[in-house]
Amino acid sequence: MKFIILGCGSSMGVPRPDGYFGNCDPNNKKNYRTRCSALIKSKAENILIDTSPDLRQQLLRHNIKKIDKVFYSHMHADQTHGINDLRSFYINRRKQINVFADYATSKYLKNSFSYCFKSYSKEYPATLKLNKINNKMYISDKNKKISIKPISVDHGKVKSNCFIIDKKLAYISDISDISNKDFKYFKNLKYLIIDCLWYNFHPSHFNLEKSLFFIKKFNPSKAILTNLSPVLDYNELKKLLPKNVMPAYDGFTISL
Repeated sequence: MKFIILGCGSSMGVPRPDGYFGNCDPNNKKNYRTRCSALIKSKAENILIDTSPDLRQQLLRHNIKKIDKVFYSHMHADQTHGINDLRSFYINRRKQINVFADYATSKYLKNSFSYCFKSYSKEYPATLKLNKINNKMYISDKNKKISIKPISVDHGKVKSNCFIIDKKLAYISDISDISNKDFKYFKNLKYLIIDCLWYNFHPSHFNLEKSLFFIKKFNPSKAILTNLSPVLDYNELKKLLPKNVMPAYDGFTISL
């Protein structure tokens, strides 16, 4: 089974649409960042985490021919606005794709993209089926069922879900705080993929200091920083990190 970081950029990506690279060296390919999405790829299923506005580009780059399920972390545009790109996978199989979201995100998706969930005509049927995020979610991998545990965390004024896969990897793309009662789920994992927007304080995201604080507390074998803004040049950031921590880059793949 593989976990692929399809995109690791902040809400406008790197470079931004106006061509702004910030501190990032445009000669380093690892500084070209699409918006955050991830793919869990087993022998039986392809499962997306979030549908970023760059989803089409991400799926083409990795030659993804099917999507079986989608897990949404939260309602923000940089996590949801690629939703229409799922339609091609419905056309291929003529089967609604199951998407999983919390109450607030479900409400937002139904209001903003009602045509995905409701059949308006024979030519434009519903392509997605909305399900509530729950503790019984899993990935099929041949004859095995691999658990996916969602944990709700703070992300500024909204809630965001992070996902723990097989008690080995946690994916936390957008976070400003986490409840003490949930610390136990994040300790001593093999991989911790965690939000790190920039150097200074931000009300809705971890900055570098806070990311490193929680990495030290949770003690993963390997930590990967994601949701990186144009402030964070790949090589310059890497120089500041402990040996078990690295910046993400688009296409970074973990074998589980």
